[in-house]
Parts: sequence; C-alpha cells; structure tokens
Amino acid sequence: MSDITERLTVAIADRYKIESHLGQGGMATVYLAHDVKHDRKVALKVLRPELAAVIGAERFLQEIKVTANLQHPNILALYDSGEADTFLYYVMPYIEGESLRDKLEREKQLAIEDAIEITRGVAAALDYAHRQGVIHRDIKPENILLHDGRPVVADFGIALAVSAAAGGRMTETGLSLGTPHYMSPEQATAEKDITNRSDVYSLGCVLYEMLAGDPPYTGSTAQAIVAKVITEKAAPVTAIRDTVPPHVAAVVQKALSKLPADRFSTAATLAEALVRPSLLDADRLSVTVSAGEPSRQRMPRAVWLLAAALVVMTAVTGWALLRSPELPVVRLTIGIPQEQQRILYGGINLTPPRVALTPDGSSLIYVGVEENYTGVAVSGSRTLSVRSQLWFRPLDELEARPMPGTQNGWAPEVSPDGEEFVFTVFGEGQAQVKIAAFSGGPPLTVAASGVGSSASWGTDGHVYFVDESGVGVRRVPLGGGPVEVVTTLAPFPDGARLMWPHVLPGARGAIATVGTQAQSRLASHELHAIDFASGTSTPLVVGVYGIYSPSGHIVYVTADGVLMAVPFDVDGLRTTGRPTALVQGVDYRNNGASDITISSTGTLIYATEGLNAPEIAVWVDRTGRVEPVDPGWAGELEFEGLALSPDGSRLAVELVAGGRGDIWIKQLDRGPLSRLSFEGTDNRTPAWSPDGLSVLYLSLVEEGGWELLMRRSDGSGEAERLPSPQGRVREAVWTPDGTSLVAAVSGPTGDDVLLLRLDTESSWTAILDGADDEYQPAVSPDGRWLAYVSEESGQPEVYVRPFPNTAGGKWQISTSGGLEPLWSADGRELYYRTFGGSTVWAASMTGGPAGAVRRELFSIPDGVYENNPRNKLHALTPDGRRFIMINQTGEGDLSGDLVFVQNFFAELKEKTAR
Repeated sequence: MSDITERLTVAIADRYKIESHLGQGGMATVYLAHDVKHDRKVALKVLRPELAAVIGAERFLQEIKVTANLQHPNILALYDSGEADTFLYYVMPYIEGESLRDKLEREKQLAIEDAIEITRGVAAALDYAHRQGVIHRDIKPENILLHDGRPVVADFGIALAVSAAAGGRMTETGLSLGTPHYMSPEQATAEKDITNRSDVYSLGCVLYEMLAGDPPYTGSTAQAIVAKVITEKAAPVTAIRDTVPPHVAAVVQKALSKLPADRFSTAATLAEALVRPSLLDADRLSVTVSAGEPSRQRMPRAVWLLAAALVVMTAVTGWALLRSPELPVVRLTIGIPQEQQRILYGGINLTPPRVALTPDGSSLIYVGVEENYTGVAVSGSRTLSVRSQLWFRPLDELEARPMPGTQNGWAPEVSPDGEEFVFTVFGEGQAQVKIAAFSGGPPLTVAASGVGSSASWGTDGHVYFVDESGVGVRRVPLGGGPVEVVTTLAPFPDGARLMWPHVLPGARGAIATVGTQAQSRLASHELHAIDFASGTSTPLVVGVYGIYSPSGHIVYVTADGVLMAVPFDVDGLRTTGRPTALVQGVDYRNNGASDITISSTGTLIYATEGLNAPEIAVWVDRTGRVEPVDPGWAGELEFEGLALSPDGSRLAVELVAGGRGDIWIKQLDRGPLSRLSFEGTDNRTPAWSPDGLSVLYLSLVEEGGWELLMRRSDGSGEAERLPSPQGRVREAVWTPDGTSLVAAVSGPTGDDVLLLRLDTESSWTAILDGADDEYQPAVSPDGRWLAYVSEESGQPEVYVRPFPNTAGGKWQISTSGGLEPLWSADGRELYYRTFGGSTVWAASMTGGPAGAVRRELFSIPDGVYENNPRNKLHALTPDGRRFIMINQTGEGDLSGDLVFVQNFFAELKEKTAR
C-alpha cells in the first residue's frame, strides 16, 4: 500500500473502509470502499493532489452541493463529500455493471438501436440537469455507466464544481475540463460562458463513436485533437457505417455543429429527433455523404483567429500555460537533425534519461545514435533499436558533435564546475559508471559492477548511484577507487526499489523515484527524499521522476505527463508548500525515466511526449508475404505478448491501454475480440494449455507482486491461482503433456529457468541457473528438448538442451544473435528471430540438435516488426505455413521534441507564489 493510500485509509477510517483500487481518471482516483455507517459498497473518488492543492477544500465542498441536489434515474447520485488529511473526496453509489467505455472496448461498434437507447437515456439526464442550471462539461464513455442495461451518468457537475472552486487558477493543474475527443469547440477555445449546448455536442461525439467505432476527431496528441475540433468538420458517420439511418446521421451532424446556435437547443430535442425524423430540417436529411477526408468548415473570422491563436499557443507553451510571468521568458523547440544527430528514443519502456545542461546553460548533452552505427544492439536485459552515444550541442550552434568514448551511454549529468560529466553505460550484461572531461581524453570507469541505476554528481568529490539491490546507495571518488557504502534502506513494500537518484546540494541526501517495476513498466511511483545519515526514505509527492532546481524547488513529472514544482528545504529534506502544475504533455517512459534538466542560470529543457508506432497484427507466410490478421482490427493498439491456440482458431494477446495490460481472446479468422483478464493492475504473457481450454497468464496484484493465473479461454468461471516461484516471473509455459510448467524468473543473480511438476510437486526447482541470463523457454512437442535464450556468449543466442535433464548436453542453434525460439507442431523445425524482429530463421531438428541445419526463412526489410527479449511476439500456425507477428507500420517509436525555456526561474517564482 502506498503512503498516500495508507494516509487516506487512516483519515477516513471512521466513515469508510477502502477495499480496493478501481482506477484513475483525469481528475480523481477511484476506490471501492465500504460505507461503515450504512453497510453498503460505495465508489470513493479522491481528487488528484495537484488539483486539490489548487482549489482548496472550503470552496470545493461548497460548489459540490449543487450536484448533491440532482435526483434523476439516469444520474448517479452523490452520497457524501468531505476533506481528510488534505484529501478532497466525494462518494457515489458503486455500480457493479460496466461503463460504456468497457462495452465499446469489447464490441467496438454498437447495434444502432442500442446506441440510440443509450443516447436517449443520457440525454434525459442532461435535460434534467440543464433545467436545474447544471452543465456536466465532461460527457464521455467513461462517465456513462450501464446498470441493468440503463445508462447512468456519473460525476455529474464535478467538473463544474472543480472549475468554480479553482476559479481562474484551473490552468495551474495542467488539466483541462473536458476530454479532447469529446470537447466542444467553445471548451477547446477556453470560452468562459459554457452553455448546455456544449453537453449536446459532447453527447453527439459519444453517439458518433457508438456508431462508427471511433470519436469524430482522433490524433496522436491532445493538441492535435483540439486543433481538429476547432478547424475541421467531422467525416459523416455514414461514410464509415452506411447502415446508419439518414435521420440518425443528421442528428449526429447537427449535434456536432461548430457554432452552438446551430446545434439542438436542448438534449431533450436531440433525443426526440432520434425517433421522430420529422423534427429535422429536410435539407439535413438529404445531405449526400461520402467517405472522403474531413473537410474544413467555413467559420467566422473571429473564431478562426481564436483557433489560430490557440494552435500557436499550444506549440509554444505546452497548452497549459495561459498566463505569462512578469519577467520575460523565452520558450522554443530545439531543432535537432533527424538523421545522424537525432535524439535516441527506445520506446515507452526502455529509454533512460537523455539530457543534461552545463551549469551556465550554454550547452546541451543528449543521448543520440552512435556515430555511423546502423545495426541493432542488445545488452543484458536492455534492448535498444540502435546503439546510443552522447552528443554535445552548444546552443549557439546548429550542429551537434559526438562525444568520443561514450558509446552505450545514457543519463548524463554535468559536474557543478562544468568541467566534467558522468554517465552510465549499459552493456555486457551490467551497468557501469564513467566520468569524462569536456577538455578531452578517454572516459574513466569508476564503477564497473554492482550498479543498479543512473549516477549523480555530488558536491563532495564523489558520484553516487543505487546498487543492484535497489535499496543501497553507494558512492565512488571522482578519480576512481573503492566503492563506498553510503546507506542501505529498509526494504520497500511490494519489492519497490530506488530509481533515478539525484544528489542534493551538500550531498547529505538525494531525491529518487521509489517504484515497483515489472517488466519495464512502473506500476507504482513516488518521489522520496533519502537521508544519507539516518538511512531513511521519506515520501514527498506522487511522481515518476524529479530533480532539484537551484530555485529551491523539486521539479518533477507525474504519471499524467504534468511537470510540477513544489518548494523544498534541502536542510530539512522536506517540502515546504503545495505542488504547482507548470506544463502538461511532458514525456516519461514506463520505467519512470523522464527528460528534464535545469541549469544554475535558470534554463530548463524538457521533452514532449513520444509517439508509439501504430501496431497491427499480421500474417506472414514462409516467403515473407504479409497480410493483416483482420483489416477491421485497427486503432491505437499496443501489443506486448501473444500466443496461438493449439488448433490455431484463437489468438490470446496482451493489449496495453493507459499503462495497463490485459489478456484478450481474438477469434480467427476475423472474428470478435473479448477480454479475458480483469484481475490486478496489469496482466501479461498469455500461454495456452495443451488442450486449448485455458489460458495461463501473469497478473500483478497491488499488494503481492506477480501471480500465475489460469482462466478458461471462454471467460467462464473464476481465475485459478497456480503456485508462483520466488522472484519476478517473466513468463510461464506448459509442457506438451500438461503435467508441468516451465517459467523464466528474474532473481538477485539474474534470469533463470524453473520447473514445476503439477502432478507430484508443489514447489519450483531450477533447471537452468547459470551465471548468465537464461529466458524464453520453449519445450519441444515430444517433451524431449528445451529451447531457450542465453547470453553466455555476450549476446542473446538460442540454445537447446535435453528436457527435463538439462545437464545432459547443450547445443547452440543460432550463430549471430537469436530470440523467441518457437517449435513447429511436429517438432521437426525450430524457429527464432534476429534482433530487429524482421528476419526469421529455421533450424532443421530432424537429426537432433547436434545436427541442426540453419537457414534464413525470410526477411522483411521494409517493415519494423516488434520483438522483445522478455515477451514472445510471434507465433506459428499448427500447419507451419504462417506466422503471426506485430507490424509497427515501418515507422518505429518516435521521440517528442526538446523544448528550451529561458529564464525558467522567473516563471517558476511567479507561478509558485500564487
């Protein structure tokens, strides 16, 4: 349990008992709680700390009273509200049904009659509330619950209460009232007078999505969506789904009008028009629609000027900063050539911190691509699409230059005197800390082993880092020498560890991220102050990454990508004020790393959000010919694991959304998609039972780490918990006879392969536990051989041993790198992939592993095919004719921009003084 949750639990214990964490939305964290007084389940919603810090308790509780008076069958009632230990909360009934968002994720597009009925129910709620003078301001599928088939609107008036309580300071939270996909043009342009027709527009967006499968406007960023909302006309819904009746399409078109005066005057009128076409203008019903691109709509000059101003402001200020400080501030994007000099981005999981400024703010060090390097590197458990190198860019010049000797370098930090810099090298299965001088010369390795984090520069002639245990802080002299123990903290709950430390002035402590990390995904996160003398760790704020600013603040990034600042006392190692939101849209990776750096002269550089490449599941035949698994299965999908059923009729796949992974079952060929996992906070790595009746997967339980669960593939019944081994389970698979499980597990000494005999044993035993990492086990169909990946040669290669007696021999199958071994159904061939994921090799096993004959099966140079050393992302049909793989449409993940802010201290002072 996090410190935040524990404090909340204690503060409200006399009224509510928190039972579980249900989720997190744009404004609040939601818990399932027990109402002690009334003996009932309730949904307890706690406003985000940065929001509560801005609006204050008294005004919020006063404004939310308006919501308490709303009584309607289609409105979720407000039971209670209050303040406890600085937390602002409100309480609503707990609805055991699903949200409209859940239904849309499962069904994609709804039956037309169902979409109409849901819209009419929501419209009834809106019409009632509008007549009471209350506007929802945040209508979206997540806020529409389905209870016994009846839509119930949640969080009614909460956005209004927050807006009224915050007054003109709402932008300080880094949040907008409304979700970009469903935001009316007047909300998008920050008009003060929002009428009931704004909710009518949002309801039109929801109806559009129920019919078309996507909202009317989509984009890779919130800013891009907002720009389309203001300037473009949505494609007619009939261009996407021609079975939509003309009068329903006309209702959608009228509801989505740019000008409020052109929409329905009331939500009730919209609802009636869905069943009475005569209410619509004849010219609307006769509109000819086509499947062309959305067209731009003629708009009044004042609206265009306002739209243009918003787009410019978005590009320059990060969308959230709507006031300029009294002192001049310069903010601009740093242009970096996108070829050889480009900044390196390894996707949402893998990229460590990448930027550092010299103390005078004149020059930037960043992580780029190794000079003249075009290949792919895999180092230990860290896989990068290309190899890194540090680059030096004076900000008064247009070109950067590579820094010799910094290959594989990450997380640079410059010394206080600006003469040297420290960086961390990830390679050869371990991390190393190195120091180099700007004046030249080869880097000096000061810590060659035992390094478990990036390194940070102290003012006492040492550099500091976290050891591999995740709770020990170590330091080493600048000139090299023995590594010294600074302090070892008590173990954190749930296996959490210290990450990304930054030593504070005076070197008596540091700030660091404390989080539970599972398969490169940060499942929990807080920023702590580490006291070196006492060996204690004190929670400060909820954040994924933070640094100390010479202005006397901790500047940090939240899991929502908001850059925050909180006053901080270096001597007392404590915060001295409330957090303030500065900018939204700041990049951070799932491992908690972010890119923010501040010079002592007040220059700030941060990175905007990166972009994951669009992903689609494809069939690839043995000649390399590609076709989509299902052309209709598209959208912003993120695949992290897959497995074909033994008969090839179904695909178990892990899809990631909002930082959470879940297991889904896709019916082949081109059948429906249904969700299988609902447990925990994350679910990963599916594997079919030999009979095809069940799916095995990993589930991250908030309090207990990863568990092995098995559920029937048709979704019936409860998930069954299987014995879990010690350590962090990476994946588990069945033996062909169904009597045993084989798992790859990460422990203190590395990755090992373990065996559990379900019919005779209750505990796991190691069958591969060498000094080098071994993972991705695959048992041959006849149960005689075990294929796996080992890094004993210095890079991942595929090996085969006898099974289960793995000591009976060993044969190396791949010769130039290999991952994801995969047996054919008859055991006559063993397949594996090379690092880029596009080349598949086949090894003939008819003569046994000793006589394996390798050949390149196919290579697809024009596409980027996702692979991962800890997840299987390709599978083979039972007839051996086709593979299923994940195509990233040839783009790969893209880094965001680097934003330069001059005179940041002036801006920081002005904002934190409010």
